[in-house]
Amino acid sequence: QVQLVESGGGLVQAGGSLRLSCTLSGRTFSTSAMGWFRQAPGQEREFVATIRRSERTEYADSVKGRFTISRKNAENTAYLQMNALKPEDTAVYYCAAGLDRPTFSGDYYLRPNPYDLWGQGTQVTVSS
Repeated sequence: QVQLVESGGGLVQAGGSLRLSCTLSGRTFSTSAMGWFRQAPGQEREFVATIRRSERTEYADSVKGRFTISRKNAENTAYLQMNALKPEDTAVYYCAAGLDRPTFSGDYYLRPNPYDLWGQGTQVTVSS
């Protein structure tokens, strides 16, 4: 069964940290681009971060310098380390996987389109 399983969400005070995990099963992880997106109530889903098979990373401007995306191919897992959290980071965070096509530009993977597998989402709540 092909699936993405996320974990690590929760409630944290502003300024705190959380680490989200996303494990892929049933598909080759090493050739996948992995992305994190988030959706706050009443808002559209937005890009947070992506990591390519080359380990090149891209971030939304709103999280640069605070969030770090990483991957461990041996564990089929991607991570999102979130530091200096703000109340505006409150959202459901979704992990996504898609085949990494090296000839595609980095901007392509900032959109939901290349990702054909999505996790169930994990709630992150940051209190002020």
